[in-house]
Formats: sequence, C-alpha cells, structure tokens
Amino acid sequence: MDRSEIVWTSADREAIDAKAPEWVRRILCVASETGLRPGDLIKLTTGAVEKTPAGRRLRVRTNKRGRMAHIPITPKLAKVIDTTPRDRLLILTNASGDQLTEHRASEGLRQWRDKAGLSRDLRLQDCRGTAATRLLNAGLSLSEIANHMGWSIRHAANVIEHYARVSLGETDAVLVKLAQAKGGEQ
Repeated sequence: MDRSEIVWTSADREAIDAKAPEWVRRILCVASETGLRPGDLIKLTTGAVEKTPAGRRLRVRTNKRGRMAHIPITPKLAKVIDTTPRDRLLILTNASGDQLTEHRASEGLRQWRDKAGLSRDLRLQDCRGTAATRLLNAGLSLSEIANHMGWSIRHAANVIEHYARVSLGETDAVLVKLAQAKGGEQ
C-alpha cells in the first residue's frame, strides 16, 4: 500500500495532545519532529543531544542503515527533551517510566488515535513521512533532508519524489529540483 499521502496533520497532533497521556504525546511529538523509525525512537537517549553554535541537535546512528542523522532540536522537541527527568537516560518511556518496545510505542499511539476519533490509517510509522513532508515544505535541500533523516542523497531523492505528492503546491518545483539533482533527468 502506498502510504505517501498519509501524514499526521497539526489537527491530528492537537487531537492526540488533548486526549492522550503524556507518554503517548511525547512519542508522537518526537516521532513527528525527528522522522526516526520506531526502533530508533525507543533507544533515543539524552546523550544524543549535542550543542551547536545556534542551539542543539540530536546525533543518532540509525539502526537500519547505520548512517548518522543530525536532527535540529525544534522548540517542540526541546520541550520533550527538557522535561525528561534528569535521572532518566531514555527520552521516551512507557506509562511506568520503563523502556518502551516498538510494539508498545505503536500500540499506545494507535489506542489513543482511536480514542481521539482520528483516521485508522494513521500509524506511528507515518511520522517519518510527516517529518519528511515538513522538511520539504520548509524548503530544505535534498542534502539537508538526507542529513537530517540519515539517508543517502540518492535515497532522499527517491523518498522525497515519493512524498512530493503530498504537497500539491510545491510538487512541480520539487520535481524540477529532483531532476536537477539527478543530473537533468525528468
């Protein structure tokens, strides 16, 4: 199934924020802001936070490809990180403060998605597309998106070409840039 058009909108996130417990809200926020896979989310620690000249970033080696992702810490992400108890290494935990599993993270979000009356199509994995779409709409270059997501330039071009259908107003401009990045192919 092509899931490129399934993204968590601001309204979806607000619906979860209005109903779900904090641990679920934190999962959705971190997933949407970082674009990390569930397997990387559940292992995310405060030790991954680095200072930059203008703020902070997460430096994460992704599980699937072993690439480094450099993720700027947005104000929403900063709020989650800064409210993580100082004695806790993991940024995301279950309701008891214990380590999450991928299944529990996905299942917790699914349960609260249903309680909030949102589309049953929305899944935790769709936060990757949500993050990529946000970066695309912000006008980031392919190399910036690739660096953020821990992708190669080639993979970023293919994925962004896939997600370009979400942003109708920018599709043509994105496709032109992709063609240029791929050496003039159209």
